[in-house]
Amino acid sequence: MGLFKKNPFGHILFLKRWLIVTFGAMTHRRYKGFNQLQIEGSEIIRSLPPTNVLFISNHQTYFADVVAMFHVFNASLKGREDSLKNIGYLWKPKLNIYYVAAKETMKAGLLPRIMSYAGAITVERTWREKGKEIQREVNPNDTENIKDALIDGWVITFPQGTTKPFKPIRKGTAHIIKQHKPIVVPIVIDGFRRSFDKKGLRTKKKGIFQSFQVKEPLQIDYDNESIDEIVEKIEYAIEQHPSFLKVIPVEELEAVEELNKQRKWEY
Repeated sequence: MGLFKKNPFGHILFLKRWLIVTFGAMTHRRYKGFNQLQIEGSEIIRSLPPTNVLFISNHQTYFADVVAMFHVFNASLKGREDSLKNIGYLWKPKLNIYYVAAKETMKAGLLPRIMSYAGAITVERTWREKGKEIQREVNPNDTENIKDALIDGWVITFPQGTTKPFKPIRKGTAHIIKQHKPIVVPIVIDGFRRSFDKKGLRTKKKGIFQSFQVKEPLQIDYDNESIDEIVEKIEYAIEQHPSFLKVIPVEELEAVEELNKQRKWEY
């Protein structure tokens, strides 16, 4: 790898590698130390092609979720079987992993700006900005950047666009799936909301059980399935469909009650 070789977004790969190794070393004990991350599905990660893979996941914190994915993906690719032991897996990380994040979030402070260099595809929210509801057209540059990232490697996205549970799936994810036809791999995480603060930068509580389940790729008829059908598949795959409300953890009931006020759901 040339010292100044860049990815499609102009990021120098040497610097990106250094950032991943550094932050990975700093955060490893969050998932393999005072907290233990139970992983399931490492063999699925190893079976994936190097490009055009879209990971869809529920969302519990701004950053801890994504950091865990960088750890799990690289550990799995280095032969770890559902484990993060031996941090040597970070020495030569996969550098074409990207994640979709709100531009507003990634500009909120020096640390998010630095983390953005590690692989963020920043997009403008079309429904919310600075805590207020808005209506804005999709920025075509955002969708083009996601396309370029899929061509170059793997992309992580959180299709609800929020850390609140059981919020609607944004249809933009379904449009991306129909248009670019990636392999779609669902991930379901839990325990991060209890372990970390909302941003996922500060450890809130130790000794928390954390889970990270990688599921088999979705079977999608890209040409014939509708946007709504794909959205429903995503809801079930990342366990955010209303039918999952009956098994929601107790600590999330308050958020669900607020959601029910908005949607008038009964459970």
